[in-house]
Amino acid sequence: MRYSEQQIEGRNAVLEALRASKSVDKVFLQDTAGEHGLDSIIRELKKHPETKYSFVKKERLDGMSKTGKHQGVIAFIAAYEYASVEDMLLEAEKRGEPPFLIILDGIEDPHNLGAVIRTANLCGAHGVIIRQDRAAGLTATVARASAGAINYTPVAKVKNIARTIEELKKRGLWFVCADMGGELMYELDLKGPIGLVIGNEGSGVSELVRKKCDMIASIPMKGDIDSLNASVACGVLAYEIVRQRSF
Repeated sequence: MRYSEQQIEGRNAVLEALRASKSVDKVFLQDTAGEHGLDSIIRELKKHPETKYSFVKKERLDGMSKTGKHQGVIAFIAAYEYASVEDMLLEAEKRGEPPFLIILDGIEDPHNLGAVIRTANLCGAHGVIIRQDRAAGLTATVARASAGAINYTPVAKVKNIARTIEELKKRGLWFVCADMGGELMYELDLKGPIGLVIGNEGSGVSELVRKKCDMIASIPMKGDIDSLNASVACGVLAYEIVRQRSF
């Protein structure tokens, strides 16, 4: 299993990785970029909106550097290649099953993302869709947290979750999101082609995405606190979908 996230340092190496369309997850640039000839890298980054980048102090780059020759830029290539949403639909067709996708609207904790990928694999989901900005990507931490499931479960990164839901609705999928104000999950019909939407750890599902969903499911809770961890909520709802699809 390939759990190493590749770190690239130096202007030419990073620029060539971007030009070669490698799965570059994030780039850190020295905040005095203009003085260090990083303009060409910034121009290339603007052609790759899926790649996150930020400006940091030289001291931070020095601390991250493994070579001591970062030249003001360090990039991280995803530990695993991303799939496409179409790949997931084809996999469902290949298995002779109605599509079952898990959509994450801004999960930021890599341990949560890894746990969701693990759940997706075990419950028979055909893939996981994540947001390209302000969200965790396929890092080595995610790979470890998935306990190997990342090797078998496709993950797609999309620019706009709401638009992706709209496109998948045209392909016959129905969408349910997790929210405390929804209907009890046992009372919903979760059979057939379905997408399960899980929101950000703090703010939950965004209002725009929530409006695109056909159903809103709540999980019965009896304790003294009012919410579950995002990956746990995903597991509970995913297995309610499994239960209903089994009968």
